[in-house]
Amino acid sequence: MKIRLRGKKLNPIVKDVLAQLQQPDNTAISLPDSFNFGFDVIDYAADHHDKTAYIEVSGDGEDITHHSFSELKHRSNRVAVALRTVGINRGDFAVVVLPRIPAWYEVIIGCAKSGVISMPGTNLLTAKDIKYRINKAGATTVVVTPEHIEKIEAIRSQCPTLKHFIVVNSATPPENDWLDYEKILAAASDEFTREPNSSKDLLMAYFTSGTTADPKLVPRDHSYALAHLTTGAFWLDQKPTDIHWTLSDTGWAKAAWGMLFAPWLLNSTMVLYNGGGFDAELHLQLIKKLNVTTFCAPPTIFRIFAQMDLDPYDLSSIRHTVSAGEPLNPEVIRIWEGATGTTIHDGYGQTETVNIVANRPGIEVRHGSMGKPAPGFHVDVIDDDGAPCAQDEIGHIALKLTDPAPIGLFSGYYDGPTQRNRSAFKNGWYYTGDTATKDADGYIWFVGRSDDIISSAGYRISPFEVESVLLEHADIVESAVVGKPDEIRGHIVKAFVVLREGIKPTDELTVQIQDFVKKTTAPYKYPREIAYRESLPKTISGKIRRIELREQA
Repeated sequence: MKIRLRGKKLNPIVKDVLAQLQQPDNTAISLPDSFNFGFDVIDYAADHHDKTAYIEVSGDGEDITHHSFSELKHRSNRVAVALRTVGINRGDFAVVVLPRIPAWYEVIIGCAKSGVISMPGTNLLTAKDIKYRINKAGATTVVVTPEHIEKIEAIRSQCPTLKHFIVVNSATPPENDWLDYEKILAAASDEFTREPNSSKDLLMAYFTSGTTADPKLVPRDHSYALAHLTTGAFWLDQKPTDIHWTLSDTGWAKAAWGMLFAPWLLNSTMVLYNGGGFDAELHLQLIKKLNVTTFCAPPTIFRIFAQMDLDPYDLSSIRHTVSAGEPLNPEVIRIWEGATGTTIHDGYGQTETVNIVANRPGIEVRHGSMGKPAPGFHVDVIDDDGAPCAQDEIGHIALKLTDPAPIGLFSGYYDGPTQRNRSAFKNGWYYTGDTATKDADGYIWFVGRSDDIISSAGYRISPFEVESVLLEHADIVESAVVGKPDEIRGHIVKAFVVLREGIKPTDELTVQIQDFVKKTTAPYKYPREIAYRESLPKTISGKIRRIELREQA
């Protein structure tokens, strides 16, 4: 697919990388030695073609404010100056726990300009979670809203590196050594002189979800932001005329993908909706009200929409839809396509990468598949020794290591050269830790986390596949599958399910569910044991913690 470069609309650096990505089979993408998203994208846009950068929407959908690139330039400059003024220096780590409010953009971009390494965290973090993150990185700074102050106070004595405390949107003057965000910005200049920085200098850091172990710290350098060109151009399909809306918490790496880097690299306008919880009806109404053209949501959201009558809603502004995380069943895809005229394009990537596999515009979408490798990447399904797997054989999803390195690929976990890094980088590949199969046409089909694959009586079973079948049962709203040790089979498939309201677990229901799975997929995959739960253990990002369920099993 050819992307029109739009003349002077893009920074020449961005245009050069985009041109390289459009060369067929080019996996040796050259990035500049120096790049800073704050200056080279935000400030460039403000100075050359100022427009609405993002649309702020209140929780009730009534208050709508357009914020320009020039406003964001000056506000982020004030942040950069204020950070320096209070003693927060280049190379310091700052935990940033803010909801979807303008300050989140201002702080993240201000940190980028000043060389402070931001560590975005979800508002669901507990005091224990925050302590773990501060101490793991040796963070000096926290930037939070008032509801998190009590958490910080509870653990600050256990965080010896923590020195600076900034509170945003405080209704009353902060106490002790807490600094009021607006007050320190008001005292700061809106001019900040650019300082030299390498593309390899650290920009930010994210923690992985921790589904199978403690969350890992993933450092991302400045080139990571530029690498999201492949996310924006070839998966989100962004254009300068687009109004893009990604549904994500600010603490997840998905926010960096769809709420920060990818759309702005291509001059799109974004939606910043600050609503608590999820109001499906309001979201559908806002699509029309805001004239949203490109829309990204997790599979759970599309499942909710599919249970509604979508006829009353005008969704005609949407021209492109994407999702990621797990395959959607055909019925959900059909309903959304009927309401919008758009097919949901699945994609794949990690906290450790940018988008590297996608059902992108210009290729056939195969429902249930992650798609094909994105431009700029050699992605394959390989065995433990790095050899390509046979067609439809389960193997590791891996990214070929090249020189220069694949764009957007992290250089290693913050722990240093540990076993964790050695197991990820080997045999000339980066092993993602996920497994998949590849069909004859090069489409990749997700199977599950490598640690989650169940070996039972000689069969390799994907928990993900069994969970997807279970979710098709009318009485099941959530499911998780793990392997339970068994003397005869090695392991058996055990399912944990949450039933819809009003349905009671019975022996008869268990047999019915087992028969349903046998008829829907290969019989050897059916769960020999089913446990009923009110809820399933999850990470703060909403992913199921199978490690806990394996312990229970």
